[in-house]
Amino acid sequence: MQKELTPFEEEMQEILLKKRQDILEKLAKSNEDFQALASQMGAKDSIDMSVESLVFKKMEAMNQHEASVLRSVDYAIIRIREGRYGICPKCGCRIPEERLRAIPYAVLCISCKNQEEAGK
Repeated sequence: MQKELTPFEEEMQEILLKKRQDILEKLAKSNEDFQALASQMGAKDSIDMSVESLVFKKMEAMNQHEASVLRSVDYAIIRIREGRYGICPKCGCRIPEERLRAIPYAVLCISCKNQEEAGK
């Protein structure tokens, strides 16, 4: 059974669902662009092939980043529905609304995020 959402959680869920839709549309468009570029490839000289290789690599990196954000967004939506949204899983502290408004799919509080990044 899904818990009753607070107005803030409802707002964040709407934002996250919109972000999810935007990412899916961006990935679909990127896939179309990738397919169009691939279909245009023919006999090319080495300079053309190098440029196309860079374009493919850039598109792949963008898709990987978008896919990562999509996973984070999906996880945030699940946390909202399970009543765990806005609670840092490392320390159990509440994540400030300001942080969640800036990054709606943030998992960690600022302190734990800073510790995680310092350890890298």
